[in-house]
Amino acid sequence: MASEVVSISYEDLISSPHSLSGSIVQKRHSGLVQNVLGLSSKLLKLSYEFAHLEESVREKYADARSRYSFGWSHGKEIMNGKPDVLKGSFYANPVVDDPDVAAELREEYPEYYNRNIWPKADEAGVEGYEQAFKQLGGFIFEVGCALATACEAFATPHLNVSISNLIKESSTAKARLLHYFPPPTADSGRHPAMNPILTGLCSAMYLREGASGPEIVPSPSESSGLYIRTRGGTLTKVSIPTDCLAFQTGEALEVATGLSLRATPHCVRVGMGSGTDKISRETLAVFMQPNVDQQLSDKLSFGQFSKQVFSEHYEDESK
Repeated sequence: MASEVVSISYEDLISSPHSLSGSIVQKRHSGLVQNVLGLSSKLLKLSYEFAHLEESVREKYADARSRYSFGWSHGKEIMNGKPDVLKGSFYANPVVDDPDVAAELREEYPEYYNRNIWPKADEAGVEGYEQAFKQLGGFIFEVGCALATACEAFATPHLNVSISNLIKESSTAKARLLHYFPPPTADSGRHPAMNPILTGLCSAMYLREGASGPEIVPSPSESSGLYIRTRGGTLTKVSIPTDCLAFQTGEALEVATGLSLRATPHCVRVGMGSGTDKISRETLAVFMQPNVDQQLSDKLSFGQFSKQVFSEHYEDESK
């Protein structure tokens, strides 16, 4: 059963964000922003092309020191006790290439404050990658900031600080470009960890190799896609139209509000169907979060909280 999430228009969000709090409060975990221009096609096709570069080329852009939180990552994330080889990710800060922070912070939190890593401008097959990434990632970030303003009415009383300012003034924004490889012979559940305040997602694109390159195809199975667990405990599919962005509340917001606002448990499923073994899934997630020294509770900063999450999913190869 598809989830009925709250939907608001991009025009209303930009022109009058404070007026939308009544709509948003109906569903305090996820929602859609409608009437968004189609910026995703170029980047999602480049995601496919990057994943099909030679492994030796892809690995040039991997960064063990940041626990693979910048550049390319494949098989490094631990899910259900095993390396996750079902998807590849490319991470970058979509709004700040080189965060202006103290050297001590950069050393302690390379997961957030490293410099971005980009494919060379002349890397064959992925020309324009950096520009396309920044364009879509930056746009989702801007929409997320406007949405945070609309959330102030019910989020700020718990935080004692402006949620939109936490995001706008932070240097820790992170976008994750995801390539889900064609699945094996069984249905696969994939559970990415999202620990920010808000996460923005574009509509996924399904691609199959054609005679002249990747071709956009429909979802290979009715069961394929993003699933969330509602406040009632039901796991339900969320369909994101191509002209929409979806936003979810994250674990940092849940901790900061003392569980008053809940994070959105979610997973991605790839069901089996005709030709599924030749179809990949591409999408972009943008994590909007505070700086590492922001206190989420009396005893826990965002940086400390993030270290706990990273330790659950990545081995520390930087030592």
